[in-house]
Amino acid sequence: MSLWQSLLSKLGLNSARAERHPIRVFLLDDDVRRHRWFTARFKGDFIDIANNVKEARELLSASSYDAIFLDHDLHPEHYNAESTDDERTGYAVARWLCCNPELQRASTILVHTRNADGAMRMVAELRQAGRSADYVPFPLLAERIKTYWSR
Repeated sequence: MSLWQSLLSKLGLNSARAERHPIRVFLLDDDVRRHRWFTARFKGDFIDIANNVKEARELLSASSYDAIFLDHDLHPEHYNAESTDDERTGYAVARWLCCNPELQRASTILVHTRNADGAMRMVAELRQAGRSADYVPFPLLAERIKTYWSR
């Protein structure tokens, strides 16, 4: 440390904040606008995006992620649906992760859907399997990302 930096440090005028290393992020969402939203928030990180359950399983099997973001409703017909279609929603990915405990063990999983009922089912399933999972409604997600992974 130079004399100048040492002096600034003693006076409390330097920034002690270190830049974090890039992280690997996985996103399951069918909305292209959200793809752009996540990409902007994780600029400088590595982000993989899946639009459906099949793509999600392939990506989650092939790479390790620090953060996993799961949407519940993946097709327009799921929005405000009277019944559940678990095999084509984010719930299928959550259940698949629970059945494959060797995958993504260290990942933080955030369910970001606007479908609170679907989200709570996903989080309950993940937690019961010993996963670190939380539900964060999409409008509150930007603040949570800043808290967990600030730059």
